[in-house]
Amino acid sequence: MSGGLARAAVFGMSDGLISNVSLVIGFSGSGVDASLVRLAGVAGAIAGAVSMAAGEWISISAQNEMVTREVAVERNEHVVNRRSEQAELASMYEEHGMEPGTAKQAAEEVMRSTETALAVHAREEFGLDPNDLPSAFQAAALSLLCFLVGAVLPVVPWMIGSGTGAKVASVSIGVVAAAALGQAIGLLGDRNRWLTMARQVGILLLACAVTYGIGQLLHVNVS
Repeated sequence: MSGGLARAAVFGMSDGLISNVSLVIGFSGSGVDASLVRLAGVAGAIAGAVSMAAGEWISISAQNEMVTREVAVERNEHVVNRRSEQAELASMYEEHGMEPGTAKQAAEEVMRSTETALAVHAREEFGLDPNDLPSAFQAAALSLLCFLVGAVLPVVPWMIGSGTGAKVASVSIGVVAAAALGQAIGLLGDRNRWLTMARQVGILLLACAVTYGIGQLLHVNVS
């Protein structure tokens, strides 16, 4: 799985988990019947997944369109203003620590192939390979699926139970899943996995505490 798709999967599941466990706990705190908590959880999972997928598709599509447009502009510049593009490329290499002479020579060699030069420019300016752009459809589909998985987990206890037991089970499932996701985020970002795990769990518990408190404050009991 590419880095972009892995990011979509992990953050999609994280968003689904945190948003829906806090939604479920908030509804349960208001004193509504368990059937309404289930309804809220399922509705939140579906609505959130669709929104997440749409946002991911729009984001990746816009990014790809921007890169494609800029590569087209760069391609034209390589034809009409080749020397300037070569000087710009040499400047990029110097910024990476090359000596001016070495940077100039490297830029000359790269500029012998237009496609190679375009790929280097795109990677330097956008961090992407124009010949290997991420799929907006794949990212959207993966985000939708992973959001649903994360969002459904805290609803499961309400499918088979109610009351305090379901509340505790929802939060417990959320904590375990958040800890696992924190480890994955730390691995993806090459950061301290224990810190990212603690952060994910802390965010989840804070969100639950806030929504539960609001639910108890409103205390809407619908029969």
